[in-house]
Amino acid sequence: MIPATVPRLFVDSLPCAAVFFFVFFFTGSFFWATRFTKGTSSSPELLSLGAFVNFLFIVASGSSSELSPEDSAYLTTTNKTYKYLRSIMSTPDRSIQQCVGPDLENIEVMRNHSVLFRAECKRLIQDTDKACKRMQNDDNKQLDQRVRDIQFLKKELELKLEEIILEIDVLIEMKRVPPERLHDEVDRELLRERGVIEGVASLLHSVAEQITEQIRLNRSIKYHLEQDLKEKFAAQCIDNSCALMTTHSTNNQQRPKNTQTLLQSFTVTPEQWENISDINMAKAEQQQVNSLSLRAMVESLLEQTLADMQKQFQATTETFQLNVQEIKSAKGLMEDQLAKILSEFASEQRTREDLQVAVSDSEHVLSLAQARLVLRRQRPGKEQLREAASNSEEQQRALVRCQLELQENIERKGSSLYIDEVICAQHREPIIIHNF
Repeated sequence: MIPATVPRLFVDSLPCAAVFFFVFFFTGSFFWATRFTKGTSSSPELLSLGAFVNFLFIVASGSSSELSPEDSAYLTTTNKTYKYLRSIMSTPDRSIQQCVGPDLENIEVMRNHSVLFRAECKRLIQDTDKACKRMQNDDNKQLDQRVRDIQFLKKELELKLEEIILEIDVLIEMKRVPPERLHDEVDRELLRERGVIEGVASLLHSVAEQITEQIRLNRSIKYHLEQDLKEKFAAQCIDNSCALMTTHSTNNQQRPKNTQTLLQSFTVTPEQWENISDINMAKAEQQQVNSLSLRAMVESLLEQTLADMQKQFQATTETFQLNVQEIKSAKGLMEDQLAKILSEFASEQRTREDLQVAVSDSEHVLSLAQARLVLRRQRPGKEQLREAASNSEEQQRALVRCQLELQENIERKGSSLYIDEVICAQHREPIIIHNF
């Protein structure tokens, strides 16, 4: 598969250029050998060379839409070079046809034309090589640019994906009705509590690593002390046995043959022997001091973190309770207003019913009243006044709107109260901060 970004001329020109050079030199050599050996005036080799150059020019011109101005100029120059070579090579051909015998002047002219021909061939080879390298470099640059563009777009897509994931998580966490999703004091206290707990956890993790390292050091010095005690105990047993030995008991034991070897095996001097135990005891005392200081620091740290977490927990709990009281108070006020609205609505309903009863009792004047209403509606706009009797239905509709709004607000407050007083309280009840 050939990438779409690679120019068509570059892909096609690589095999064509190789064939072109081979045919070019082969045809030129064969042409001059034929002319000097046979002396004929026909030049089919030159015609073959011209056909091949024209074919290469036509193939390259087929993708002229993809060529740069430099490549187009190079192809045009190549075609002109071929025409020039053909013209200079055709001149001595006509001279040879007119000569019957050897003509030194014509031979000299032919030799000069041959030199020019070879020079043009070399120049053509160099130009072709430069053009191929230039096109290859351009293709490499375009491919590198495409790779960088793809990497940039990939990073942008990854960033957008992370933002969308965070937005989805935030929307999932926000379960309340939009008017009740407030960044109130409860949210701020919860964020502070989370920060305190995370800081304490990080600090305790660091302290745990220090304790682990101190335990390792204590175990190391414990191992060295045990080894020293073991060696001291073995030496004590041997020395006790030596102390109990007498001159009579040594006769039954086998004496060492070479006492010099035993003396040379002693590699520790008395001073070094004393220093070994001193060094081990000094290291043990140092590690003990380090352990005591670390333990004191840990106890102080645990007390401080306990106080901080209890303080923040208490502050968050008080904020929750205060928020619950505020929601209850607001809900109570709304319920009182709703009761008043319902009472007023019932009064308006009774008033309307009374009016309807009065209208039905006065059916004999209903036609008169309707005629008067129709007539009064024909008054100019500024003269159409609203009397108390005509405002009864509109006041009732306004009361219904107030009732619906209050019911909606009460439902929202009830939902918020359920979340803070029931759900959050259930989550916070199991939290117990123990004394260390």
